[in-house]
Amino acid sequence: MYAIVEIAGQQFKVEKDSKLFVHRLDAEEGTTVEFENVLLIDDDGKVKVGKPTVKAAKISAKVLVHLKGDKVLVFKKKRRKGYQKLNGHRQQFTQIHVEEIIA
Repeated sequence: MYAIVEIAGQQFKVEKDSKLFVHRLDAEEGTTVEFENVLLIDDDGKVKVGKPTVKAAKISAKVLVHLKGDKVLVFKKKRRKGYQKLNGHRQQFTQIHVEEIIA
């Protein structure tokens, strides 16, 4: 059984007991969060497609840890002008563990 769910503006394919990284959520570590924007549920070949979401379906997940991703370097240069600019960025992520898919 798997589901397609929208979390923080992105779509993820989730299964029970799977771990994934999502954009930073406003929840404490160790708390349980529920996502109700379930777009599709596949239960052993029985597919339910939402219009736009599946009614009475939700995903229950536990927040494991908040962390930062790898550093991304942004380098800008204009040739023959002596212009160079270097910026760095680290994205904030939350790791969640999917505990249950309620269909």
